[in-house]
Amino acid sequence: MIYITRQVKFSAGHRLYNPKFSDEENERIYDKCNNPKGHGHNYTLEVTLCGEPDPEIGYVYDLKKLKNIIYQEIIEKVDHKNLNEDVEFLQGVIPTVENLAIKFWELLEGKFGNAKLYKIKLYETETSFVEYYGGSSNDK
Repeated sequence: MIYITRQVKFSAGHRLYNPKFSDEENERIYDKCNNPKGHGHNYTLEVTLCGEPDPEIGYVYDLKKLKNIIYQEIIEKVDHKNLNEDVEFLQGVIPTVENLAIKFWELLEGKFGNAKLYKIKLYETETSFVEYYGGSSNDK
């Protein structure tokens, strides 16, 4: 099994809060990430596919095609946007890095022919990130 990864970057703003909670509870849970005017991050997204190289071309999946799909399905929709207000597929979702990874997976799953989506790794900062394997059947 071969694993290939494409890394892309985007910038976006958001506010972490749950409308079911009081202002005090949101402040306690989300601290400065609950700023009513929001805050931003420079995210790094890594998408990993796995499979066997095609014997005719030698690729598991063409990395240029992978980049194009990531841009079309995700980056064009989230880059320089307010994740709470501007992104249709995130409506009603608390835009934590965990929830973003899950939603990104949903947008990408099944789009790579014989290659399988293996992992989404999303950095919110240089030192904080989440890895998502699409559910318990893929967990590593």
